Amino acid sequence: MSAEELNITLSDLTPEQIDELSSYGYVPTGWICILFLVLFGITTAAHTVQAVVWRTWWIFPTAFLCGALECLGWAGRFWSNRNILADDPYMIQIVTTIIAPTPLLAANFIIMGRLVRRLGESYSRLGPRLYTIVFCSCDVISLVVQGAGGGIAASADDHDGAEMGGRIMLGGIAFQLAVIVLFTLFALEFFWRYFHDRPHPKKAAASSSSTLTPQRGTLTMHLKLIIVCLGVSTVLLCIRAVYRTIELADGWNGEIITTELWFNVFDAAMIVVAMYIVNALHPGWLLRDPPAPDPAKPYEYSAVA
Repeated sequence: MSAEELNITLSDLTPEQIDELSSYGYVPTGWICILFLVLFGITTAAHTVQAVVWRTWWIFPTAFLCGALECLGWAGRFWSNRNILADDPYMIQIVTTIIAPTPLLAANFIIMGRLVRRLGESYSRLGPRLYTIVFCSCDVISLVVQGAGGGIAASADDHDGAEMGGRIMLGGIAFQLAVIVLFTLFALEFFWRYFHDRPHPKKAAASSSSTLTPQRGTLTMHLKLIIVCLGVSTVLLCIRAVYRTIELADGWNGEIITTELWFNVFDAAMIVVAMYIVNALHPGWLLRDPPAPDPAKPYEYSAVA
């Protein structure tokens, strides 16, 4: 039976009893909730304006959606600060904060596909469209699993139900972490091949039978900046995924999930910085220039033997 059902108010409880009754294991700090609400609100509004100005409509189901979900989650945490005995705000924040970064990760997959198209498909193991199709599909799977687990855990009436939901969430976030690692390896291979001018063997074999030499795009300053954006945001999302994996593996009553500071630093701060990085180094203006071929490697035609 909950404290609300017993008609208990906060004035009847000591701070220790409040923490014990709280589903968080603590009371979310009010000013921190307001701070992240403001930070996520500003970056989400900025992404809205930038998406319209630069006509990058794919920002809405990615970075914008991430920010909107984070705002909803932090509104729930602030609600919990005002009424720690209420169940609804806890349920809201547990679902939204676990799934919110997933759409932002999809933005990285789209950016990587655009970079492959600009710099040269012959250096990539996957084509530009496949980066979006394969990794975004994995992202959707991760989103569904995490959301389902979060919903089960938040609405559970007993410990066993919460544990089952937690295990499902853990599976979803662990899968997401594996996807991030795989994506990073593919991206690193692409950039290594590009900088060393070593096309992927399969692509090189295909081009050798063609009359057209593969294009090598010029690495402009804009593309260098978008690579920085991609790298930093991916690292931040990876750190957050590692934290969440360890947190959920530790259990609902573990020290990690019941420590507010760690959540604020390794979850919220990682995502808000990643959001602002994409604002500052926005693909709308950094990827707007048409691809320019490397003068040393223009399209070349040769006679077919």
